[in-house]
Amino acid sequence: MAVRAIRGAVQVDADEREQVLEATTELVSEVMRRNGLTTDDVISVLFTATTDLTSEFPALAARGVGFTDVPLMCASEIDVPGALPRVVRLMAHVETDLPRAEVQHVYLRGAQALRLDIAQ
Repeated sequence: MAVRAIRGAVQVDADEREQVLEATTELVSEVMRRNGLTTDDVISVLFTATTDLTSEFPALAARGVGFTDVPLMCASEIDVPGALPRVVRLMAHVETDLPRAEVQHVYLRGAQALRLDIAQ
């Protein structure tokens, strides 16, 4: 079994707690589904949020979908002028038999514009 990193991002319409939680839940769930993972496969997850998102920690959404004993961390994304606003990103470290080329990175809603090369 290999350790792989899976990237993903989702854009929210507004900095509202429920939107951050709902979008992050969708992102985490989709990463898990597309890559055939269970929470036991997840080593850790790093979440970042653009500086215009301050209403809630994205990690709270992951706790709500069963990541109760997975190490989670939240950080602020660097504030680059002209960057896509209101984005939650994640990088999950997982154990999987998937070859690197078959890992499904997940970019949802407006965040698909961030990585047109790998967005599914």
